[in-house]
Amino acid sequence: MITETPARIRRTGQAGAAYALIWAFLLVNLAIVELMLANPATPAHNTLTSIGRILGLHLAFVMALQLLLIARLPFLDRRLGMDKLTTWHRWTGFTLFWLVVLHPTFVMLGYSQLDKISFFAEIPNLAKQMPVLLGMIAAALVGVVAVTSVRAARRRFSYEAWHATHLVVYVVIVLGVIHQVYEGSAFKTNNFTQAYWWGLWIFAIGALLTGRVVLPVLRNLRHRMRVAAVVAESDDAVSVHVTGRDLHKLHARAGQFFLWRFPGHNRWWQVNPWSLSAAPDGHSLRLTAKAIGSTSAGLRHLPVGTRVFAEGPYGALTAVARTRPDTLLIAGGIGVTPIRALFEDETLSGDLVVLYRVRTPADAVLLGELRNLARLRHARLHLLTGRTSRENQPFSPDNLRGLVPDITERDVYVCGPAPMTHEVLRSLRTLKVPARQRHVELFRLGA
Repeated sequence: MITETPARIRRTGQAGAAYALIWAFLLVNLAIVELMLANPATPAHNTLTSIGRILGLHLAFVMALQLLLIARLPFLDRRLGMDKLTTWHRWTGFTLFWLVVLHPTFVMLGYSQLDKISFFAEIPNLAKQMPVLLGMIAAALVGVVAVTSVRAARRRFSYEAWHATHLVVYVVIVLGVIHQVYEGSAFKTNNFTQAYWWGLWIFAIGALLTGRVVLPVLRNLRHRMRVAAVVAESDDAVSVHVTGRDLHKLHARAGQFFLWRFPGHNRWWQVNPWSLSAAPDGHSLRLTAKAIGSTSAGLRHLPVGTRVFAEGPYGALTAVARTRPDTLLIAGGIGVTPIRALFEDETLSGDLVVLYRVRTPADAVLLGELRNLARLRHARLHLLTGRTSRENQPFSPDNLRGLVPDITERDVYVCGPAPMTHEVLRSLRTLKVPARQRHVELFRLGA
């Protein structure tokens, strides 16, 4: 019989509270939106404009929800993890895109029927009204963001360029709110509807500004972080040691990551998510990155003393998520960084096994540190090398069971390239490792 450990009870309760809050928020707000549709201030001109109005109301709510998902609220991030929130952000973004396409389409179809002109002739006709024109501009910008989010297009952008493109989301929000205030009939139904929409937008925008601007600025003014040392780990990987004041008050944990900027060395909009590659000790932080883009490659040339602006800590890939006494840590490539930090975390007690997947031993960043930790912690470390092929499938269910026979009785932490991570998760599901024992970080960030 499996007994509930305090860690499991605490983690389950924290995640359950977050899910309950999200569902309550969704259901209450959707109920209010449906009531607005049932009692409009003015009747729709025809069926097509009525459909457009329905889509428009839901579009406004989804846009506010999207803001909350990218606000990096500590309550949700610590309980669910930014990775899960970003997955929801991505799917909400596609919903937003289709609502942006369909809402104006039905509105213009309805007005073209009313004015007895063609759909395309109605576009410049409605665009003469400034609130409508602002809505059209916002819709076009949403299209740009959606196109750059498609995986085929995303691969053509550097992370920095992709992130900068997504900053137009904030322009979309401003244009969308102005459009709704001056054009939306549901906004003006009565005093309650106006109070609701203003309250929703103030809450969503306030949460965004608090999580993305106010808290990061206050924390960085308080901690005054600077580069203390830059250490080359290999030909294409480098570690940056950061010090500052009262870093213990950040309450950072092994397995978490920050969004890092280096003002004066890089442009302000160049921000990257890099994990802590060592367990934080309250006095310093260490990140390790591989030279993939221009920003990561430039870390090697950071002067000591460079100012550091860090947002975080973020992520739920921590020992707090542990539900079992024993642990399996799986890393791929530079995804070893949070795994290396977790390996050092003494709160991960019990039997430890580490699987580190690289193409060649020369690609194994921080391997020496992992070996030293394995000796100190009496843990097992397996370096899995070679090209993946039909004969070499290190993360197949059979191979995982062969390396770790009691895998179903362990918590499993995974971080690495997306294809490897998905392969590991498929095998874990095949092996019937419970979902609560699978902990993953993919670094799929929103804007």
